[in-house]
Amino acid sequence: MAADQIIRPDVSWPDIDTVLLDLDGTLLDKHFDDYFWEEYVPENYSLLRNLSIEQARAELRERYRQVENTLDWTDLDYWSGELGLDIPGLKSRVNQLIAVHPFVMDFLKYCRQRQKEICLVTNAHSKTLAIKLQKIAIGPLFDRIVCAGEVGCAKEDFRFWPRLAEMLGYDRERTLLADDTEKVLRSAAHSGIRYLIFVAHPSSRQPVRYSGEFASIEYFNELIPDNEEPTADGSGGRKR
Repeated sequence: MAADQIIRPDVSWPDIDTVLLDLDGTLLDKHFDDYFWEEYVPENYSLLRNLSIEQARAELRERYRQVENTLDWTDLDYWSGELGLDIPGLKSRVNQLIAVHPFVMDFLKYCRQRQKEICLVTNAHSKTLAIKLQKIAIGPLFDRIVCAGEVGCAKEDFRFWPRLAEMLGYDRERTLLADDTEKVLRSAAHSGIRYLIFVAHPSSRQPVRYSGEFASIEYFNELIPDNEEPTADGSGGRKR
């Protein structure tokens, strides 16, 4: 996408009270999840079932596809039962790959300093969330953490956002949501959330992919006003 075609964010911070943030691909590098489900699980499944890696990967991709956009998609207990593998245990073995995107901590601190209500809203299973928050100490920066399982449907489902609004009590006109999935943003737009931000670089191992529908950012420093933007090393200071 040409630079002049990218939809840039137009955020008025005085008009925002609540910040809703996705986890995987938005705050955390999606490389961990991509590697886990596309490489590590197929390797272990192939050994368990005496299949080639290619056969295991093909079978798993079809099984993944069948439950995409449902709660089963991210349910570790579901996949442990389906595959005969200890999925939480396998995740813990490769947790060294869990990493925060650049400028995320600066953005969270910026929102906290301006007394915005910050909520983590994720499709992740509670066991996945526990593994990641144990590795990356960002949990205390949120006022509320909501897993889709508590809401009863995935974020892609149009029913999710009215239910979440009832749970959290936010004003949709004064709320910002950042997510790396366009289908989630479409669902949120249907519910009336005003500020919608697409994260265009969910995995450090994949190229940037801007949205043609939503305002896009590569990193969260793009949402911090220029005179308060952190330096590349995250130390803070005026942008040059």
